[in-house]
Amino acid sequence: MTCRSMRFTIAPMRRTPRVSQFARLLLVEWRKLKLPLSDETIVVGVSGGADSTALLLALNELANAGKLSAKICVAHLDHKLRKTSADDARWVENLAAKLGYESVIGRSKVAEIARAKNDNLEQAAREARYTFLARTAKRKSAKYVLTAHTMDDQAETVLLRLMRGSAGAGLGGMEAMRPLSSKASLQLVRPLLWARRADTENYCDLRKQKFLIDEMNTALGFSRVRVRAQLLPLMQSFNNRIVEAISRTAAQLREDRAVLLSDSDELLQRASLSADEDDETEVPALDVKVLAGEPPALRRRALRQWLSQARGTARRLEMVHLMAVDGLLEGTAGGRTVELPGGSRVKRSKNRLEFQSEND
Repeated sequence: MTCRSMRFTIAPMRRTPRVSQFARLLLVEWRKLKLPLSDETIVVGVSGGADSTALLLALNELANAGKLSAKICVAHLDHKLRKTSADDARWVENLAAKLGYESVIGRSKVAEIARAKNDNLEQAAREARYTFLARTAKRKSAKYVLTAHTMDDQAETVLLRLMRGSAGAGLGGMEAMRPLSSKASLQLVRPLLWARRADTENYCDLRKQKFLIDEMNTALGFSRVRVRAQLLPLMQSFNNRIVEAISRTAAQLREDRAVLLSDSDELLQRASLSADEDDETEVPALDVKVLAGEPPALRRRALRQWLSQARGTARRLEMVHLMAVDGLLEGTAGGRTVELPGGSRVKRSKNRLEFQSEND
């Protein structure tokens, strides 16, 4: 019997790039939010700070590992609030190019807009940024816009709203996903609400990527900066995990809000009176008797939805305004009026609540 030696050729194993913990956690959140892994254009808002830089780097890492194949478009808005803002825009543009992504750079004179609207600088910048992101998404036929808000941003937002006297809906903080415009097809996504600010900085260090530091983030003239630099450190002296605690509470309030939303929708439909058939844009009046017979928490939630729809936004609508409008339901006297931020008002006319815009 002849024994023949046999030779085997072993093909070299292909190594799948090891994915970092930060990128893995982003992928977990991505799947939780049921975001598309391929065949979609996604706009990513990048300021150049640690948070947005980390988000872009992690998306790039997932793409290189074959976990994500969506088309990324980097969007940056130059607010023209600092002399170095144009340099920041070029930095973001160069980072996007280095990673192989298209970038869209916008410019807005936020300070002039704020003065013209008699608005604060923070709010004007926020509105300009979201308007730019929505416009970019429309141009690129994108259904999703990503921003890099973290758990720290969530805690700051909740505390700011608490100090303004917001209702439970406001104290739920930022949603991980919500419509960015009146068209429900365009969604604003915040996939880093699980991350702390230190996590994003550490990840940038891991990737050996520098990031921009905005000196306005240390300017105590801004209320959010004072919360970040003064209030939260004080609260941490009582509970060193206060950011996580606030975030958990906000999540629980959002869950409660989701349960009550369908009930308040149904109440609003029952209370709505027919609008003028000749004016499809007219805000329907509400039946006082229908509202007055419901629990206060439910009817105030319905009133908030009604006012948000009528005003086009819930901005600057605080609990004190809801309480005042709710007070119009008491008694039988008509002719009473509640003034709202921005010049609009609500008037009680017999058994009707009527919304009047600034121009009415």
